[in-house]
Amino acid sequence: MSINKFNGEGYLDLTAYEALITIEREAKKTAFKPIVFICSPLAGDMERNLENARRYCRYAVAWNTIPIAPHLLFPQFMDDGDPSQRSLAIFMGLVLLSKCQELWCFGESISAGMKVEIGKARQRSIPIRRFTADCREVEVG
Repeated sequence: MSINKFNGEGYLDLTAYEALITIEREAKKTAFKPIVFICSPLAGDMERNLENARRYCRYAVAWNTIPIAPHLLFPQFMDDGDPSQRSLAIFMGLVLLSKCQELWCFGESISAGMKVEIGKARQRSIPIRRFTADCREVEVG
């Protein structure tokens, strides 16, 4: 929406213009953005899966949300190949999941880690949305 400096009668009205600009600026600052948990594969082709997770996060941002993708963060300082570190990373991810309004599940296959996250979301009654690898939403049956 563009805000005009002129009123409906065509006269310059800077007071109304400044007020409307201030309202619009404040609305953008305080607009609610839900936190969504990005659930997608990590194991296997890790390089490709990490790139996909970044793409899924960009998609979530484009839909006015705040994405949380633990599998982008934790592998930077934890070893997914070490069972104890993997277990701790999954636990920490589940803590983050508890702060989210929705879980968005991406891809055609569900990994073991994703099953844990989806199960916890169901247990906590967190809404789950399912997307294909190319970010098309599909109905959960």
